[in-house]
Amino acid sequence: MSSEPRRQEVTTTTAAGEQRPVVDPEAVTLTDAKAMRAVAHPVRMALIELFGYHETLTATQASELLGESPANCAFHLRTLAKYGFVREAGGGKGRERPWTLVNRSVTITSDQPDPQAALAAGELGRLWFDRWAERARHQFGSRAELPGWSEASGWTSRHVFLTPEETARLREDMRQVLGAYEGRLSDPALRPEGALPVEWTIFAAPIPPEPSAQDPAERHDQTRPAD
Repeated sequence: MSSEPRRQEVTTTTAAGEQRPVVDPEAVTLTDAKAMRAVAHPVRMALIELFGYHETLTATQASELLGESPANCAFHLRTLAKYGFVREAGGGKGRERPWTLVNRSVTITSDQPDPQAALAAGELGRLWFDRWAERARHQFGSRAELPGWSEASGWTSRHVFLTPEETARLREDMRQVLGAYEGRLSDPALRPEGALPVEWTIFAAPIPPEPSAQDPAERHDQTRPAD
């Protein structure tokens, strides 16, 4: 999922799609307030995130990864299915039912005609942002690093002057780069030795003009004593 002030994109493999649907024909925008409120639950959000690096999951597999009971995971998977987020993948053995996502790119935006949907989208977007921020805080605040990853992982912040159109195009370019690795989710044979799930979270937002950013000449004129 990627986030903007009014728009968030939940992407469970690589960020793709809401700008140019041809990149991800499955991309959808959430408009159902009930569905957004239903997914705004920590276990359900965690389940959706797990599908970022598991093409299918059973309730038992999810329980082992989340530390929840299989019955609890099964309940939350059924709830996600009720609101159209996951579906049965087929191919299960015995009572085990594999589940998979219905859409791998979902956009959440508070710019909606329905006030209730706008409120639900804003709250769900905030919850996703909080999850990313907390995960990043934990990862980069910990001294425990995986061997061989100290130089590879990290964070960066850059400021460049762009138009809205250029910003959207640059975000799409980043999606295209990440999309080149998307096939590794469904085909483990494509993963080179040592490959692990790596989370890429991209933030892009304009910086509002601040009074301190005024032209020095203007500041001088404004602070010049009156005659």
